[in-house]
Amino acid sequence: MKWLQLMFLAAVAGQLAASGVAADPVATSPGGARGTPGLPPVLRSSEPPESVQVTLPGPPPVTPTPRVIVAVPPVARFAPLPRTLVQDASLRQPIPLPVVAAAPVKPAPRLEMGNDATAYCKKQIGRWKEGDARKLLGEPSRNRPAYDEKKAVNGTIYAFPDPTNKYRELELDFDLDSGALRTVFAYPPRLTWDECRRLWNGPVAAADAAQGRKFYSYTNRRLDVLVDPAGNVISLGWY
Repeated sequence: MKWLQLMFLAAVAGQLAASGVAADPVATSPGGARGTPGLPPVLRSSEPPESVQVTLPGPPPVTPTPRVIVAVPPVARFAPLPRTLVQDASLRQPIPLPVVAAAPVKPAPRLEMGNDATAYCKKQIGRWKEGDARKLLGEPSRNRPAYDEKKAVNGTIYAFPDPTNKYRELELDFDLDSGALRTVFAYPPRLTWDECRRLWNGPVAAADAAQGRKFYSYTNRRLDVLVDPAGNVISLGWY
């Protein structure tokens, strides 16, 4: 609407200039000179100005507080490492460790004796003491006294299980005075006198024993055999 009014005023001013009549500044001003209305009502603007600056009530503008920057002290620099490292000679010395003596490995009785305990034990006659037998065979299951021809006690017989399981039991007879092993007795589970003769041949001397038993003594070897009335071997004795 306002643009139409301006175009109309421009057209009127052009006609006046063409007719030689000077334009009235009051008439050409929409609001009149110095705000004095000088135009007819039809030419006056009936609309308020388009741009109006209005100040609304509110809090005052906040001025930002300047930030204080605290200077950071410089970080201390470490001295550069030398290219050639200095080594302490004491660090290169070997540390002496305590020497611990290894405990002697005790072989298993079966491995040391082999397949026949009597063959091993009879080699120890005159050498073994009671403590030696305990070290290899363990604690005896029982013991009994040994007698001479006059029925006097002259030693001690200790019973041990056979580690090789060939015999039911082993008995070791130790002399009362010297303490040395003097006789090895073995009790076979099944052995006849005929089988014993095939194992150990040679001449024998026979003697009667109690309860109908027979006592055979080889004359070509240090071996005595006690046989029951049925011909079964009760014990073998090496001396």
